[in-house]
Amino acid sequence: MRADRVLEQTPRLRAQVKGQAGLDTRGQAVASGIGDEAIRWALATGRWTTAHPGVYLTTPGRDDWEVRAVAALLFVGGPVALCGPSAALAWGLDRREPGAVHVIVPAGRRASIRPGIVVLRSRRFDERIDGFAWPHRTTVEHTVLDLGMRAPLDRVLAVAARACQQRLTDEARLAGALAGRSDQTHRALLRECLADVGEGAESAAEVRYIRDVERAHGLPAAVRQYDLGDRRRCDNLYLAEQLVLEVDGRLAHEGWGARVRDGIRDRASARVGRLTVRAFWTDVAVTPCALAVEVADLLRIRGWTGSPRACRRQGCAVALEAAA
Repeated sequence: MRADRVLEQTPRLRAQVKGQAGLDTRGQAVASGIGDEAIRWALATGRWTTAHPGVYLTTPGRDDWEVRAVAALLFVGGPVALCGPSAALAWGLDRREPGAVHVIVPAGRRASIRPGIVVLRSRRFDERIDGFAWPHRTTVEHTVLDLGMRAPLDRVLAVAARACQQRLTDEARLAGALAGRSDQTHRALLRECLADVGEGAESAAEVRYIRDVERAHGLPAAVRQYDLGDRRRCDNLYLAEQLVLEVDGRLAHEGWGARVRDGIRDRASARVGRLTVRAFWTDVAVTPCALAVEVADLLRIRGWTGSPRACRRQGCAVALEAAA
């Protein structure tokens, strides 16, 4: 019988193929009564196409990321899941499609290798895989930490903040995953920074502000993500001094529409006596000490009686100002 007719007449296989982005395997087809001759006919007539050896696309013409990802999982077979950049795309943590499909299998398992498929192995495969997500992938927490391996700290902080903001995970679950990864890049700093993400920091720039500007220089602790009303929030509010400090990351504040919304929010704060100032990525990443001096001056003007302290950076602007 023709393969397409068998597929139409086999509800279980039809549902399975639909759930697999239009793909099936030779083993699935044969188990459902489609013989080798019918498979050859389907391929010869173009009704099916070969995604990988033994993996067939029953809806020719479709060539999107989901098809490529599921095809890789079916080809590798056995216990397998998306990982790294591929899992990040599946979770919605990154919109960029990686050049290859990254999959993970248990350590010691042999897996077929094909161009466009990167196979990694893990001794902790079972505990790092989400048991419910499809296509199969690493958990949100391990996906975030995988992306941070041998990468700048800011990258993993930005992804961690995005995952928390999207309510895919939280600081406690990220910290729990980190506890079992003794080889994690930036492990000590990540443990400290994850606490800041949990308190409300939503970007790497905000975490840097808390760590390298506010905390490192002994400034008072602001309230994070303060509710200003009318569904508006601010990054940091120094409550006693009524000083709003926004940390504007490039991606979060691009475009005319975002600038208009910022202006509306700033004017609303001014009407109730709050002063709003903005710091940018270069301020927190390149000149955090100079920014600390500025924030301390603003706080003192509005009633703070404390003084900033010098941090450990060579040539700290707070120390230079004190010595002047």
